[in-house]
Amino acid sequence: MKSIFVTGTDTDVGKTRISVALIALLQQQGKRVAAMKPIASGCDMTDKGLRNDDAMQLSQQADVSISYEVLNPYAFEPAIAPHIAAQQVDVNIDLDVIKQNFNEIQKQADSVVVEGAGGWLVPLNEQQTMADLAMELGLPVVLVVDIKLGCINHALLTVDAIKQSGLVLHSWVANQRQENQQADEIIATLKHAISAPLLGTVPVLTPQQSAVSFLNNLNLG
Repeated sequence: MKSIFVTGTDTDVGKTRISVALIALLQQQGKRVAAMKPIASGCDMTDKGLRNDDAMQLSQQADVSISYEVLNPYAFEPAIAPHIAAQQVDVNIDLDVIKQNFNEIQKQADSVVVEGAGGWLVPLNEQQTMADLAMELGLPVVLVVDIKLGCINHALLTVDAIKQSGLVLHSWVANQRQENQQADEIIATLKHAISAPLLGTVPVLTPQQSAVSFLNNLNLG
């Protein structure tokens, strides 16, 4: 496996934290790693243009220096669904553009960690969803599950949708963003129900902590 696509059961489940950790894990395996955040809402206007904090975190961890416009070709200011944000500025999210950028990035690195936006079926335009983007790139998928009430249903629906797409679910991560007294039972249920391996269980972290030490050193490359 050369590269991976990181998706989540929803928005704000910790995809960026896990994506940064995956970059670090691949770097520990001696790889030169690049990052990509193809689509990002909730960007800030800077003197260099729109910039997204998630994309910047990925870029800072990566080994390969890539222009921001290649790393994040579709950046939108409002923190709303990507297809709605794109409609507001009369932009059509084109998967061919993202694929071309990905190919350019991949030539410069041993591995590329691509972080999606929102969940698996978030619309990108009138016809396509985040799943179509993942299929266009053809990458193995790492699923981030926010361990909270309702996550079992969200996780299993997402796992089923990934399988139906024909892509490989490489592994999944149990990510705890808030304390949950039933976390152990929830994770045990998911481990029983999901055939792909559990890549790691990440507890609630302080801003200074990294998730990489909680991920198993599975074959990511």
